[in-house]
Amino acid sequence: MAETSTNPVRTSPGNVEHFEYDNEIVRKFIIASVVFGIVGMLVGLTIALQLAFPVLNFDLAYTSFGRIRPLHTNAVIFAFVGNGIFAGVYYSMPRLLKTPMYSKLLSNINFWGWQLVILSAVITLPLGITTSKEYAELEWPIDIMITLVWVLFGWNMIMTIIKRRERHMYVAIWFYLATFITVALLHVVNSFEMPVHLFKSYSWYAGVQDALVQWWYGHNAVAFFLTTPYLGLMYYFVPKAARRPVYSYRLSIIHFWALIFLYIWAGPHHLLYTALPDWAQTIGTAFSIMLIFPSWGGMINGLLTLRGAWDRVREEPVLKFFVIAITAYGMSTFEGPMLSIKSLNAIAHYTDWIPAHVHVGALGWNGFMTFGMFYWLVPKMWNTNLWSKKLANVHFWIGTMGILFWVVPMYWAGWVQAQMWDEFNNEGMLAYPNFLQTVTVLAPLYKLRALGGLLFFTGILLAAWNLIKTAGTGTLVKSEAASAPALPETYIKHKGDHWHRWIERKPVQFMVWTFIAVAIGGAFEMLPTFLIESNVPTIASVKPYTPLEVEGRDLYIREGCNNCHSQMIRPFRSEVVRYDPNGMEYSKAGEFVYDHPFLWGSKRTGPDLHRIGAKYDNAWHYRHMFDPQAMNEQSIMPRYPWMIRDDLDVSYIEGKINALRTVGVPYAEGYENQALADLEKQAAGISADLKSKGIECPPNKEIVALIAYLQRLGTDIHKK
Repeated sequence: MAETSTNPVRTSPGNVEHFEYDNEIVRKFIIASVVFGIVGMLVGLTIALQLAFPVLNFDLAYTSFGRIRPLHTNAVIFAFVGNGIFAGVYYSMPRLLKTPMYSKLLSNINFWGWQLVILSAVITLPLGITTSKEYAELEWPIDIMITLVWVLFGWNMIMTIIKRRERHMYVAIWFYLATFITVALLHVVNSFEMPVHLFKSYSWYAGVQDALVQWWYGHNAVAFFLTTPYLGLMYYFVPKAARRPVYSYRLSIIHFWALIFLYIWAGPHHLLYTALPDWAQTIGTAFSIMLIFPSWGGMINGLLTLRGAWDRVREEPVLKFFVIAITAYGMSTFEGPMLSIKSLNAIAHYTDWIPAHVHVGALGWNGFMTFGMFYWLVPKMWNTNLWSKKLANVHFWIGTMGILFWVVPMYWAGWVQAQMWDEFNNEGMLAYPNFLQTVTVLAPLYKLRALGGLLFFTGILLAAWNLIKTAGTGTLVKSEAASAPALPETYIKHKGDHWHRWIERKPVQFMVWTFIAVAIGGAFEMLPTFLIESNVPTIASVKPYTPLEVEGRDLYIREGCNNCHSQMIRPFRSEVVRYDPNGMEYSKAGEFVYDHPFLWGSKRTGPDLHRIGAKYDNAWHYRHMFDPQAMNEQSIMPRYPWMIRDDLDVSYIEGKINALRTVGVPYAEGYENQALADLEKQAAGISADLKSKGIECPPNKEIVALIAYLQRLGTDIHKK
């Protein structure tokens, strides 16, 4: 947009210009962050309680675990943390550049557009409108909206940098620019989808390729949405609160360039021991281990910035939050590389260890950094003092206890799961052949996790109250007056200037080099997987899903079944024996060539389902979906009565076949005209089989399609 800042700029003698910083936009993002933080933590507490007490699913589609679990992750990541990022950027960037934001209009479009994205997620995810791809569940119209809002945010930021009054860009600005560039790249590449209608699409990629792209995105969404912008905020707000300069400028240079170059390569460590080619797994492991060094460089730079302010840490809650936040960053960025070592990954992956690891970062690093920032910002913007330091200290301790009660039981749960899944008895048989045996033993730990969630949720309520009362004791300085000399047209190099200064004063070149640094890794990993056919060998017996199975798979995705079940049997004796009825086959790359999207999962609350087909009869699946507790009273799986009750919507089956053909599934031309008849024929067969076992179920019910999909899984390569 061509609009310039609406803030007046006046020039006085001596070439000093007077202008104003816009605090109203910061206030809006703070309020949104706190409100959605409460919402996101409440949903998180709800799903934690549902795992401890399944009755809290309420037999309602819109509140079942599978549907609201992605609502929790999206609310925390994009609503709570996202709004916190914008609040911090819109406050710090103008002050670092000594200029107001380029456009108030763009700032407000950014705010309202982002809230519209969040509202869309709040509506669509409980309705089961989802792509199923972790951290990227929102459907294609919302993806487009995210892209537009993000581009406008970036344009506003870049134009602000161009019209700055400070020649050199401070380290925080580097991280903001890297965030904008990389998140845009990740989002666009991962969101290539083939729409069927307004609320349904299929991933352009399939199977192994889809998994690689998704975890290239998923890992780096954590890196470049939950980490790099917060490092920028750390470099601004920690020195401000500590009233100390950043410990080391040179260390910040190494930290930045090494981090953004190495991070982008590490995504495959989420796919160790899967059907991903070994060379890609090895690259992910190698670069993940290297990430320890720049990550800990940033942690050391943050903690040592507080050197000389430790006496104030005892009294200042802001500094306490920052200390724990930076420490949590260091812990999670050490643990992540360790978990990328194959021997350790084999133990932790698919267990509760992984959500524990994630929550150290989400609650400790992002959560506490946000709270510390807000406790510093609100008194500053309202020209007052924090209403209650005592209450902020209570929040600090109750939040810290909440984190510990959340993650420690889940670390223990992960270890217990790994040991029970892999244990064999003296006869060479699985010691715990029934997966439910490994679930029921975790019940006390799930209750402790819920207690931790309750404590952390209580803390954010205390923070909200404290911030409201703080604002009530002062008056918002809506437009903060400032002045600075105009930027000289030419730059004079001073003796002793660091070599890095040349790129700091050239924002366009800085962005180009940043893009090159983050693009190299993604291109090197993905291009061979897409261009070299031998990386994903085909299996002749693997055929496309039938129309009824397509509908059943879409229902499986709608209900979020992949949030609890994996579809990836790793090449371990324990997994092959446990999950393959024939005890012979681990998952092969060629089995997933028609899977749009892939459904390998990242957590096993329930057993892997890649070989579930033909293991049980149709009646078992019907009864299991209707009332899992009737099958086993210790089950924590939700009931799905609406799938027994609701009719299957087949109005889009022709469009689905066409869309899948477009993305590479080899349905014959014109098959879409035959698809409905084939669907009805297969459904009638399942309905008749159920009737023969005493279950009256019309063929047009959703449960019939889901049963068809489940019965198909793994049967293409079963040995007879």
